Amino acid sequence: MNHQPAPAPLLIACALGIEHLALRTGDRSGTGGPVTFVRTGMGPRAAERFVTRRLAGPAQADTAVLATGFCAGLAPGMHPGDLVVAEETRDPRGTVPCVGTELLVKELARLLPGRTVHIGPLTGSDHVVRGPERSALRATGAIAVDMESAATLLAAVRTGERPVAAVRVVVDAPEHELVRIGTVRGGISAFRVLRSILPAFFEWHRSLLLPRR
Repeated sequence: MNHQPAPAPLLIACALGIEHLALRTGDRSGTGGPVTFVRTGMGPRAAERFVTRRLAGPAQADTAVLATGFCAGLAPGMHPGDLVVAEETRDPRGTVPCVGTELLVKELARLLPGRTVHIGPLTGSDHVVRGPERSALRATGAIAVDMESAATLLAAVRTGERPVAAVRVVVDAPEHELVRIGTVRGGISAFRVLRSILPAFFEWHRSLLLPRR
């Protein structure tokens, strides 16, 4: 008697309560397997500790991990509500290649026609980045920065070989820094976008479950 293997789980990780709220209240239909939403806490150390503990043990060996939430855009012309799909995440401890970026870009564009989707390296920081430091990070080739994605994915691949990805929503950008007027409006826009993109994550997960040729 043949038994089909259980679908690989998906772990969707964010850091902030507001991000977790957006994910929990989004459209959860159409999942391709077990999905868990977790809040790691803010900052790279908290994210690394949480993910390392969560993925410990053989039961989590095939869990796919997707880091999401808000980020700071580094490229001129970015706006709150734009989407960032990471080709890779970077921090001083290493670079982690992401899987299925083209599919994520395609699905996000389908879900939110007219919404700009940027693709490129996503860099990590242990603090909020502003002003000249933003320009310095941009000079490295990164298109956006946040505090948890790189640590989340690094911890994920260190606990075992698994597919990982990162999708972030821009909440501030060079011409729209958090300290400026309009921040609240930009934040509301980013929240709505994050809440609406879960189907793209589920489609990415389903693609990982297809038999390899």
